[in-house]
Amino acid sequence: MKKITLTLLSFVLGITSLCSQNFELTVFASGITQPTHLVNAGDERLFVAEKTGAIRVINADGTVNTTPFLDLSGQITTNSERGLLGIAFHPDYANNGYFYVNYSDLNGDNQISRFSVSTADPDIADPTSELPLLDITQTFSNHNGGCLAFGPDGYLYISSGDGGEQGDPNNLAQNTELLLEKILRIDVDNPSGGNNYGIPADNPFAGDPSNAQEIWAYGLRNPWKISFDRDTGDFWVADVGQNSVEEVNQVASTEAGINYGWHCFEGSDPYDSSGCPPQNELTFPVAEYSHTEGFSITGGYVYRGILSNTINNLYFFGDFGTGIIGTVDATTSEMNIYDNFSGNWSTFGEDNQGELYVASYGGTIYKITGFIIGTEDFNQENVTLYPNPADDVLTINSSLQNLQRVALFDINGKKVKEINASNRQEVELSVAQLNPGLYMVKITSEKGQQHIEKLIVK
Repeated sequence: MKKITLTLLSFVLGITSLCSQNFELTVFASGITQPTHLVNAGDERLFVAEKTGAIRVINADGTVNTTPFLDLSGQITTNSERGLLGIAFHPDYANNGYFYVNYSDLNGDNQISRFSVSTADPDIADPTSELPLLDITQTFSNHNGGCLAFGPDGYLYISSGDGGEQGDPNNLAQNTELLLEKILRIDVDNPSGGNNYGIPADNPFAGDPSNAQEIWAYGLRNPWKISFDRDTGDFWVADVGQNSVEEVNQVASTEAGINYGWHCFEGSDPYDSSGCPPQNELTFPVAEYSHTEGFSITGGYVYRGILSNTINNLYFFGDFGTGIIGTVDATTSEMNIYDNFSGNWSTFGEDNQGELYVASYGGTIYKITGFIIGTEDFNQENVTLYPNPADDVLTINSSLQNLQRVALFDINGKKVKEINASNRQEVELSVAQLNPGLYMVKITSEKGQQHIEKLIVK
């Protein structure tokens, strides 16, 4: 691990603490061709986009289906950084079967389209169901952004890059008439204005035809992965730097019209002052690292899973160029960078239980595995589970404070049981119908503190 101290003007962005690494990577799946995006559809499967045009299904046991979910290889451009770049499943996918893709079309422009799953097979999409939504003209073959994500508000967010011109000489990032170098936000459920999508009424330029009304935020260079914290809703953006700085941005999901500052600033460093607004109108990153550490950031997610509490509340990112993996504390913005990994990290992924994965461009997907420890004032001295191993009824007792909720997860992180403890100090949970094996019991107190214990079911 390397220590990074970051300053922004007169205050600290994030200071790395000298702590030991509290996670490891374990191989989950392999044989993927140039993965660019990894998401879930609300069930146990993961879906991975391959740069060359296929979307593949990864099952809960790490096996990869031979037949692609969708194959767009005949209608995309793959030179340089172009290709199939992003996928997102509709929040109501279980009912409507809609999912969205962002790919470089045969002209090299970014095409955002909707597809539908096959009515006959949940592991196959209908290739004839494409509904084009939005086309973003690209001027160069790199820096295309391309990420898609649904926010907690149900709208689709789209990241777009600067098209590849070094230093953004035409200051496109600050030009709100154009879609390049922006975060876009559209309503896929309520089309209007002759488009196959609508403009949310609270978009910052909604109703203003002199600006691109799809814009939600601007002032970005090449935002390579965006995500939302499943607990807080916070919006995270990792933006690839130009000469010296890679940056991590965090804002509330409700903050509209954020100007992240490019090309006026690269991270917190001044870059080009021409055509720039006052500095107090810009939003600076919560953390950043220099090109002595890496030179192409890949953004990830805040860990909110069940299998570890040592990495809870940490935002994970990686670097495509140097293979480092880093974390940013979602509360304090403290950054840690770990250099004992090797991989061209191209995308992170989150499963339906909040467990995290990271993919190397070479084709291997790893699961991020943390560790389990008790929490202060609510640990193994104050919480007991008996009997353990259990084969019938498990009793959970807290001697310090009342319990709010008890949830039981299998080793893959799938929730198999949950009960409301109704602020009692002791509850019982039936395990008689469960398969034998190792489980995790997540216990939440009335004060919101959490404790995780291992349970063996006989």
